[in-house]
Amino acid sequence: MPVFQELLSNHILKVTLLAWATAQLLKVIIVLFTQKKWDFTRLVGAGGMPSSHSALVTALAVGVGKDLGFNSSAFALAFTIAMVVMYDAAGVRRAAGMQAEVLNQILDDFYHAEFNRERLKELLGHTPTEVLAGAALGITMGALF
Repeated sequence: MPVFQELLSNHILKVTLLAWATAQLLKVIIVLFTQKKWDFTRLVGAGGMPSSHSALVTALAVGVGKDLGFNSSAFALAFTIAMVVMYDAAGVRRAAGMQAEVLNQILDDFYHAEFNRERLKELLGHTPTEVLAGAALGITMGALF
């Protein structure tokens, strides 16, 4: 079977990508209801509610667990990767986003409009709630599909 057909027939990969896409779409919907505006950049942007990274890795772990067993080495690997990704999203990437926000404010205060530069991206990581919501979405989708 050609590689492309194998990829298309990979059930775990399909569920994992579906969980990611659902989380990204939910970000647009949540922004619409909370800020009363369409923001289609949320379809591809990092950060926000729910965490699409968390949805992706938890759907992967659940899919692997269901397919190969929750006592398999593959599940242990998927679970460990999920924990690292979620820790990174709520820890390191969130801290980097907060630092970017402070740096942008400092440059705005000191240079006002005189300093011609691109602003640093501030929405990089997630709050613990966003990570948990993404994880819940991923677990649910992995279990249902």
